[in-house]
Amino acid sequence: MSTEPNKDIKGVLLVKKHRKKKLSVEDLTQGVLNGDKAILARAITTVESTRNEDLKKAYALIENCLSKESKSIRIGITGVPGVGKSTFIEVFGKTLTSRGKKVAVLAVDPTSTLSKGSILGDKTRMQELVKDPNAFIRPSPSGESLGGVARKTRESVILCEAAGFDIVLVETVGVGQSETAVHSMVDFFLLLKLAGAGDELQGIKRGIMEMADAIVINKADGDNLKKAQRAKVEFERALQLYPPKENGWAPQVSTCSAIEKTGIIEIWDIIVQFLDTTKDYGYFESNRQNQNKYWLMQTIDELLKQQFYQASAVKKNLESMLEKVAEDKISPFRAAEVLMASYKKELK
Repeated sequence: MSTEPNKDIKGVLLVKKHRKKKLSVEDLTQGVLNGDKAILARAITTVESTRNEDLKKAYALIENCLSKESKSIRIGITGVPGVGKSTFIEVFGKTLTSRGKKVAVLAVDPTSTLSKGSILGDKTRMQELVKDPNAFIRPSPSGESLGGVARKTRESVILCEAAGFDIVLVETVGVGQSETAVHSMVDFFLLLKLAGAGDELQGIKRGIMEMADAIVINKADGDNLKKAQRAKVEFERALQLYPPKENGWAPQVSTCSAIEKTGIIEIWDIIVQFLDTTKDYGYFESNRQNQNKYWLMQTIDELLKQQFYQASAVKKNLESMLEKVAEDKISPFRAAEVLMASYKKELK
């Protein structure tokens, strides 16, 4: 009787061993460049980590991946909760993979400000797309970053592009100022809306309208179809009042039903038109270069903030300053000056 372990059991043991093995920067880089989705997931985990050891690995990993030429398209998708973002993204993603595209979805889940917990349910909501061999879905907790955009989403985009994904979809939570952050890391910005929700025009922020390259009224089906068509006309009229964009593109309005899978291909056609227009104007590349500069400044701000709060003098005095500010014993401005002075002194 053979004493060799069952092949299935051996395979499981090998998988477990592979999972436990600590991967070097070279291992992670090679895995990402080879399009290994399991290693890509681990690479993103490394990038999202706040441990000093992982931060050093993340910097090296990102630099290694930047060297790979990519012709990817970055698409930001936003809309208020309940607009049907997850359903839309799944149907849109499946439409693109059926056309031979490789699609990565970076979906940011809102983190509770009280429990610090996050649902991370996008993989559950996108059951068909998650099984697609040409798709990769990565839900990430937003943490305490501005408006619910994951702190490391920008770096995750770079990793997905290096892994060979043609299209990277970045979904925002759809609250606060997350749209501004996502707009600064994507090529095309899509705003999903609902008809008949009472916010066709008066409830929508002017800033988001200005950022949008296309407005899509979702759930245009059944009894809601006529409402969606009316909303489309209203948004088209509203967009005519905005000054023309510097990229030469006139934002378009469309309707779709993610449930009935109608109007989806038309949205992709709009994006293709946008890419042709902005590339002809020379805007596509210049926009990406400006985004890189923007993220340099954002990273400097973030690093300075981290260093400030990690300084022992700041840690020592912060709680007492917070108490004094709360009790009106010192103004917030004066307290900030005192803490900054102690930080500068420590640097000398």
